[in-house]
Amino acid sequence: METRGSPQSSVGSQGGTYYRRIALIFGLQLVALIIVSLMGAYNMAPLVAVLVLMAIICVLGWLAARREWSSVNHLVGALRGWDERKPDLEIWAQERMPRRSTSDTRELARGMSQFAARIASYNQREREFTRDASHELRSPLTVIKMSADMLADESSIGEFGQRSVQRIKRASREMSALVEALLILARESDNGLSMEDFVVNEVIRRELDDARDLLQGRPIQLQLDEPARFALHGSPQVFSVLCWQLIRNACQQAEQGTIVVTVLPGAVSVLSRSPADKVHAVDRHGFELAIARRISERFEWELDLQTRDGTQHIARVTFPQPLPAIE
Repeated sequence: METRGSPQSSVGSQGGTYYRRIALIFGLQLVALIIVSLMGAYNMAPLVAVLVLMAIICVLGWLAARREWSSVNHLVGALRGWDERKPDLEIWAQERMPRRSTSDTRELARGMSQFAARIASYNQREREFTRDASHELRSPLTVIKMSADMLADESSIGEFGQRSVQRIKRASREMSALVEALLILARESDNGLSMEDFVVNEVIRRELDDARDLLQGRPIQLQLDEPARFALHGSPQVFSVLCWQLIRNACQQAEQGTIVVTVLPGAVSVLSRSPADKVHAVDRHGFELAIARRISERFEWELDLQTRDGTQHIARVTFPQPLPAIE
């Protein structure tokens, strides 16, 4: 019974066509040069004619090798013209390949076409996921936040109810920040983010005001130290999420004590200071810090972590291109 070979073996048997053609070109060139050299050595042709023939042979060999390389140049040009935001899979079509393309380059074009199709499909799924997740997750969180604010204004709710409302508001704020962080990290590109010049001090001040509201009843004090003032060009939403994750991680580290956010020239540090008799046996770096690290890596902001005397935990973010803050 006849057995058909697998696609891999078929490809492998067709592979190496380009190398065989190049070897044939340079082999024929070498033979021609040897013949012409022998003709000159035995005075069968004048020296000028031998030199002219050698030059012609070298030029013909170069033209033949260049013709074989044309299919590779076609793929390089297609790759340079590829735009993942507007994918055109037809540029990898076999019909657009040069007529004398080898099986190697055609197989490479076929693989690039499949890879480009996967990237286009991935980008489409990313856009659909971020759009749907943004709507489906933000809408109920907005309803929860509004309902909690309405309940907080009710005078008939007792002290226990007010504490419960504060916990709901705290949980909804943390969930909103988590959703924003995950949506930012889920995007392959920065499309959909508003890029503008913003003053980091103002964003940090807003985040600290929200954090103070959510930390009511907890033995934690938030302080802002502003020895410097600078701006950044980017997404204030991303910077806000990063600051909130660092502040929340500092609250997890301290549980009680003082958290100081300091704006330095081109950097922001978050220091959590615990009382000496409340030092944790374990330095806890949770999910918040993991998100902050991924955001800083994504936007090329340097995140440095330090621990001093077991009572101070410092997270410092350095920004490579700070701008002067415009008053």
